[in-house]
Amino acid sequence: MKENHKRFLKYVAFGCACMAIGGVLAIGGIACFLHITPKEMPNLARFLGARVYIEKHYVDDVDDTALMDGAISGMVKSLGDPHSMYLPPKLYQAFEEQTNGEFDGIGIVMGFKDDKIIVLKVIEDTPAAKAGITAGDAILSIDGQDVSELQPDEAAEHIRGKKGTVVKLMIRHKDGSEEEYSVTRDAIHTPSVAGRMLPDGMGYIRIGNFAEKTGEEFKKEYEELEAQGMKGLILDLRENPGGLVKSCVDVASNIVPKGTVVTVKNRNGDIKEYDSPLENPKYPIVVLIDGNSASAAEILAGALHDTRAATLVGEKSYGKGSVQVVLPMFEDDAMKLTIARYYTPSGTCIDGVGIQPDVEIALPEDASEDVQLQKAQEVLGQKIARGEILLPEDDSGDERSADE
Repeated sequence: MKENHKRFLKYVAFGCACMAIGGVLAIGGIACFLHITPKEMPNLARFLGARVYIEKHYVDDVDDTALMDGAISGMVKSLGDPHSMYLPPKLYQAFEEQTNGEFDGIGIVMGFKDDKIIVLKVIEDTPAAKAGITAGDAILSIDGQDVSELQPDEAAEHIRGKKGTVVKLMIRHKDGSEEEYSVTRDAIHTPSVAGRMLPDGMGYIRIGNFAEKTGEEFKKEYEELEAQGMKGLILDLRENPGGLVKSCVDVASNIVPKGTVVTVKNRNGDIKEYDSPLENPKYPIVVLIDGNSASAAEILAGALHDTRAATLVGEKSYGKGSVQVVLPMFEDDAMKLTIARYYTPSGTCIDGVGIQPDVEIALPEDASEDVQLQKAQEVLGQKIARGEILLPEDDSGDERSADE
């Protein structure tokens, strides 16, 4: 009997040893597959150990998918980068819809800075516009939840939803008054480019964001204005939060002189350069920017500025000089991660800095007229009168025109 007991304990010890070795080999295999160094192995073991302990001992049943979603989200949040985030299935779908230019929602573009959510733009003829929400309004809560508790894309997910459903928003207006809105969601169609002819042969094109078809839409508007006798162009990038770098480069190919549009550099120093093939720019250009011109909008404004192809008018831009990649995962989810920073043709990284306009002019909150656009027209009129397409360089190497 005693011998049988000893034999049993030996089998148990042997089994435990095998399990331990198997666990080490399993972790080693995972580490090898993911290119994890021996130095990083303890953290991998710590993570897997925490996961197993929660699954085995937490007081209630654990949803394994929710557990891993939370782990991935936590890892990304720990980077402290507001532009990197985990996209669960609903949020990833919303992101894809926005990139395609069609989605269900209320029709606003939001900005996120210093834990605040500001309405940057209200799309015409959408539920938000009909409800009376305006650019500059601050969103305090969504369906009763304080926005300070939400990540930027979580807030966007809460505001979006199926057509016909209602979202409640507590809004603080620019005058400090607060009001709650109940807004019924609808299908939102958002062409990213709109153009028209202004007096004196001045073409005007506004780009709201850089979506998949922005390059095509811009080229169409540009050619239509050419057919109407355009002598110069005002490019409005105000309240443009950015978007796809490829679409930005597609637009730049029509107006940025031949050469570098933007250079992208990753953590290893690897460089990718995007160029414009345009041999001969045709028209003088003025670009309107403001504090909500960000990312791809700043790439385009910076390229036009550095190549002397445009005069910038308005206010200093937002200062988002980083590039994100969206990595689809295995459960209809994805991770958006900052992987590089971009540099303008002069080698400037504007991340956290922004682009200073050549002609600085603010748009007063109570303005009854668009004084920034008026100034842009004034500047463009001077450029047309001088026959100036590229700005001259002065003796100091400053690429700005002296009287602008």
